[in-house]
Amino acid sequence: MSITSNEFSPTRRLVLKGAGIAALIGLGAVPFDVAPALAAANDAYPAEAFKQKSEADAIKALYGKTAEPSDRVKMDAPEIAENGAVVPISVTTTLADVTSISFLVSENPIALVASYRIPAGTLPSVGNRIKMAKTSNVTVLVEAGGKLYSAVKEIKVTVGGCGG
Repeated sequence: MSITSNEFSPTRRLVLKGAGIAALIGLGAVPFDVAPALAAANDAYPAEAFKQKSEADAIKALYGKTAEPSDRVKMDAPEIAENGAVVPISVTTTLADVTSISFLVSENPIALVASYRIPAGTLPSVGNRIKMAKTSNVTVLVEAGGKLYSAVKEIKVTVGGCGG
């Protein structure tokens, strides 16, 4: 049985996060006294959101509010993906106080593909290679200043990525 990104257990994520912080301390990139705050800064893994089959349900589980379209959320994605298993997508925004960025694919078996917490003072830019089952709308959500903003783009998939 292979493990996909949607099947990571919270315990495994905690172990990986701890190992990453330990490595940063060892390299001197993070002072020892800052490490506990860094570990506590991340919210709990949104397990319920990653179980939802529809975009609306995933957004409700993750944010509890609806998004409004914004031209300040810029998505860079191909018009046509020759291989649905590796579709490169990136997002940048000029919105202030960005706290999270998430990717959703409406026609995937599980709608939420990835969700990132953005620490204060971090450049709000995320890139990822996502899996797409078939031609679908991809929605990028940016939470900023307590509001939720979105950008949507249809991507045509010529070879299936989720079991296709």
